[in-house]
Amino acid sequence: MSDPFVPRVGGILSADIAVPEHDREVRIYSRVLTTGENPLWREDLMNNQGTPIIGLGSSSAEYAHLPLQRMPHIQVADVAASAKCALDLGGKELMHDKDDDGKSQRAVLLEPDGATFGIMPVVSAEAIPSTDGSAAHVGHISWLDLTVSDASATRDFCRLVVDWSVQEVEMEDASERYVDYNMVDAFGNLAAGVRHARGMNLGLPPVWMICLPRLATSRVSVAFGRKGVRPSRRHGGTMGSTHERWFKVSWGRTFRWCRDEGCAAA
Repeated sequence: MSDPFVPRVGGILSADIAVPEHDREVRIYSRVLTTGENPLWREDLMNNQGTPIIGLGSSSAEYAHLPLQRMPHIQVADVAASAKCALDLGGKELMHDKDDDGKSQRAVLLEPDGATFGIMPVVSAEAIPSTDGSAAHVGHISWLDLTVSDASATRDFCRLVVDWSVQEVEMEDASERYVDYNMVDAFGNLAAGVRHARGMNLGLPPVWMICLPRLATSRVSVAFGRKGVRPSRRHGGTMGSTHERWFKVSWGRTFRWCRDEGCAAA
């Protein structure tokens, strides 16, 4: 992804989750994401521009029906049309907020493979924080990743519901070649990866995982280890990165990952 704060179809602005141990999760994020004299994230978990990127809510009755996984919010041209498309393709609608005039404002969708994500209208230019250009890659979601058994079906679901386009990524498993997929937004920016659950990705959970740019993997590992979060494993990445690392929260079902080139898990 290039500049994350741009109004565009297929652009990702934030990702929320409602957790049962809210205070503990806030402590984890606060420790890991605000390290250093110039933290990428503020103590309230907004980025340094004051924009909410990784929302943490409590598992209240209002959100009790939502899965315990982080849900990215993706901009679409028409929330109602995208929600209908998801239902037509075998997905489910978990939430659908409308204004007083009945216009769709936001929806949370469940894909046939079990992953969830939110859709929202393309934001206005006035809602985008102004920057001097120095923080273009700081304090935002730089990448989404989803691993499923049938990546081709998920690719088509996301392409039609979100209006992403697709790039094929050559892969190999036990000398057998296959393709995974990069999903591209309306501006031609890489937005997400959809992977087959095989080879280096075998055993990963079918949930959207997010990458947040920050410091080196070794420092993240130490910070997470002190808070009861254990590293899972390393492997190469769909985006062509050198390494990725997955983290699992020992008291929950959420997996988190980071990239050695400077990402924190979430």
